Amino acid sequence: MNEAARRFVTSVGIQNPVICGAMYPCSNPELVAAVSDAGGLGIVQPLSLTYVYGYDFKKGLARIRELTSKPIGMNVLIEASSEVYLERMRRWVDEALDFGVRFFVTALGNPAWVVEKVHARGGLVFHDVTERKWAEKAKAAGVDGLICVNGRAGGHAGSRNPEELFASLKDLGLPLVCAGGVGDPETFRKMIDLGYAAVQMGTRFIATEECKASPEYKQAILDAQADDIVLTERLTGVPVAVINTPYVKRIGVHAGPLARYLLQHRKFKHWMRLFYQVKSVYGFRRSIVKPKGYDDYWQAGRSVDGIHSIDKASDIVRDFAAAL
Repeated sequence: MNEAARRFVTSVGIQNPVICGAMYPCSNPELVAAVSDAGGLGIVQPLSLTYVYGYDFKKGLARIRELTSKPIGMNVLIEASSEVYLERMRRWVDEALDFGVRFFVTALGNPAWVVEKVHARGGLVFHDVTERKWAEKAKAAGVDGLICVNGRAGGHAGSRNPEELFASLKDLGLPLVCAGGVGDPETFRKMIDLGYAAVQMGTRFIATEECKASPEYKQAILDAQADDIVLTERLTGVPVAVINTPYVKRIGVHAGPLARYLLQHRKFKHWMRLFYQVKSVYGFRRSIVKPKGYDDYWQAGRSVDGIHSIDKASDIVRDFAAAL
């Protein structure tokens, strides 16, 4: 374990520099708890917790606490799509802090208000970035570290490979977490040896016993290769990495002309993104019960190349830790 990783696990209060990234819709309480209980860090995705799995936010946190007493984190999506959404997110951050959560991952906006709240309670804020200009803005807002989302990630991926992204950000003086492309212990060790303080994984933890994703989704990850991952605009309005299923091939990956115009319009883009968010909330919620249909949008990263079995989340954390 490098010095950056040692400092990271000490500051967060965990044993292993392994993070289960927040995933919509796959971050169910049992998965979050299992990763943390094994010495990694599970991250709560609040929309998954409340809208997909049906918990009141505080009761969902209580459910996780029934399963583990170890540290957990929370994902905060802060894009100003609506004031109602932001007010709800602010309330959830306050409730998480009251519940003892001290690690927050922010994305899609200015994290300054989260930094202010979390630092006042002695916590840490890491911000998702895909390139240097966003990293510099996040540093100016006072974040404690960066989640470096590379071009091999699932969901909203970046454009650079892990090595290029690390090289472009390492002089900023913040701990860097690799996000994307890690599905096996050997690649995990490579990223830590490169200098990353930790590795965040999503796709690898979908293919676990604890994850509530459908069996079809998990099998698709096992069957897929890196070249099967494509970017689609039809899920959230911006490119998202998914498995190129027959459904995706049939409908295509590009938003229609009107949707693209609205997404680029200064006044309408936030409302259009809100529309996509609402659509995805109800679509994914339906997909948990009925795996065929909307669930044919199976988000995954190019780390599928290293994933060949469905395992316990705790075994994954320990196998990766043993590689250091």
